Amino acid sequence: MAAYFIAQYVVNDPALYAEYRGGAGPSIQAHGGELISFDVAAETVEGNPPGSQTVILKFDSAQAARAWYESAEYQAVVGKRLSATDGYAVIAQSMNAG
Repeated sequence: MAAYFIAQYVVNDPALYAEYRGGAGPSIQAHGGELISFDVAAETVEGNPPGSQTVILKFDSAQAARAWYESAEYQAVVGKRLSATDGYAVIAQSMNAG
């Protein structure tokens, strides 16, 4: 079952975030991920998100998404995103009704 890594945040340090993107992209491809959406001005229709930048990645399964997230390649750069942004990220399956 497909799974999605969804992150929404505000970028506070564009230079550091650019460094993150340079390393994150190749790690996503190496783990079979697909960029579905990269929107720096996503429209909020409900609630109070931390920022308007939204990223959605698709993986074959939640296990594949987690394997990418925990991979040495991604862990080498994720700290840059965490330092450069304020927000959150989740892994959501395409259909998980409990």
